[in-house]
Amino acid sequence: MISFASKDLIALVMAFVWPLTRILGLIAVAPPFGNRTVPTRIKLGFGIVIAFIITPTIPPFADADPLSLAGMMILIQQFVIGLGMGFVMRVAFAAIEMAGTVAGMTMGLGFASFFDPQTRGNTSAISQFLVLVATVLFFALNAHHSLLLALMDSFKSIPISTTLQSGFDFHRLAIWGEQIFIGGLRLSMPLIAALLLANVALGILTRAAPQLNLFGIGFTITITVGFLILATILPYLSVPIENLFQLAIETIQTLGQSSRHSIP
Repeated sequence: MISFASKDLIALVMAFVWPLTRILGLIAVAPPFGNRTVPTRIKLGFGIVIAFIITPTIPPFADADPLSLAGMMILIQQFVIGLGMGFVMRVAFAAIEMAGTVAGMTMGLGFASFFDPQTRGNTSAISQFLVLVATVLFFALNAHHSLLLALMDSFKSIPISTTLQSGFDFHRLAIWGEQIFIGGLRLSMPLIAALLLANVALGILTRAAPQLNLFGIGFTITITVGFLILATILPYLSVPIENLFQLAIETIQTLGQSSRHSIP
């Protein structure tokens, strides 16, 4: 008959709960898993399944009483690490949202906004369209597999430890936030350049023929040019979006390094 001591049973449970906490922290934030439209039961079930798969591969770590201060600190530590890793992927999607917002405002569609349950704020229609395209590409490019592999490798680069020094590089995480502006500007640059030329042409036309009603034809022209350029560049957006996802995965993989260099 197999028997377990209470100490062994607690250690076995904690060996599953602590990795599960990091996994749930990532799922709670990282798109598209962390989308508010995804039911909480599905998120929890998905996290438990991933924990069952990852737990046997985790290196052994020091035992600690889960009800002690050290045990509670480990629990909080793992949740913060998971949130940080999910934040990296959230920034990648935020850059795409920013590109859509900038493009929509440049086209004159700043008023075409609606409530987004994900961000709990108003967002433009172009932004939501680009986010949907990016979500499809996220699964089509198997970026979700790379994200889960990076999560699995993080237990080696950032092991579960009873010390406060987790090895998590918060400096690198803070620098990664600049990708919201860099990635958003890169994705929206072709549309901004084309609309800038269209506005310059409208300005020259208005000076040449002052009797034209600029407000009457300007919005129609900018919106038409914006949609035409968007339809033209849409097939080519897969490459920069893929590079953005790849950079996010590489950043997650290097969060356990202690280097203080900025992200290229």
